[in-house]
Amino acid sequence: MKNVTDSFVSLGHWPSAGSFGVNTDILATNPINLSVVLGVLIFFGKGVLSDLLDNRKERILNTIRNSEELREGAIERLEKARARLRKVEMEADQFRVNGYSEIEREKLNLINSTSKILEQLENYKNETIFFEQQRAINQVRQRVFQQALQGALGTLNSSLNTELHLRTISANIGLFGVMKEITD
Repeated sequence: MKNVTDSFVSLGHWPSAGSFGVNTDILATNPINLSVVLGVLIFFGKGVLSDLLDNRKERILNTIRNSEELREGAIERLEKARARLRKVEMEADQFRVNGYSEIEREKLNLINSTSKILEQLENYKNETIFFEQQRAINQVRQRVFQQALQGALGTLNSSLNTELHLRTISANIGLFGVMKEITD
C-alpha cells in the first residue's frame, strides 16, 4: 500500500512539461473539483431534474383532479342518501300510523295463543300428576305385595318341617307335570 501512495506522491515532483501537472495540494484542488462536479451536474442534471419535477407536478395535479371528482361523487351520493332518508322517514311515519292497529291485533293474537298454550300446559301438568299418582300407587302395591309375600313365606317356612316341606314340593311337581301334559 505504501508503494502505491509513494507513486502518487512522486508524480507531484516530476518536472512539469508546460502547463500540465498534478497538483497534490488538497486544499487548493477541492474547491476546483467541487465546482467542476457541480457544473457538470447542473449542466447535465438540469433536464433530468426538470423532468422529475414536471412528472411530480402532473401526479399532484392528477391527484387533485381525482380528489375533486371523488368529492363531487360523494356530494351526489350524499344528496341521494338524504332523499332516500326523507322517503324512508315518510314511510316510517305511515307505518307508525298504520302500525298501531296492527300492534293491537298482534297483541290480541298473542294473548289468545298464550292462553291456549297455558291451557295445554295445564292439561299436560294434570296428566303428568295423574301418571305420577298411578305410578306411586303401583309402587306401593308392589311393596305391599312383596312384604305380604315375604311375611307369608316367613310364616310358611317357620311352620313347615322337613317332611311337610318335601310333600309340598312333590305335590307342586305333580301339579306342574299335569299342567304340562294339558298344554302339550
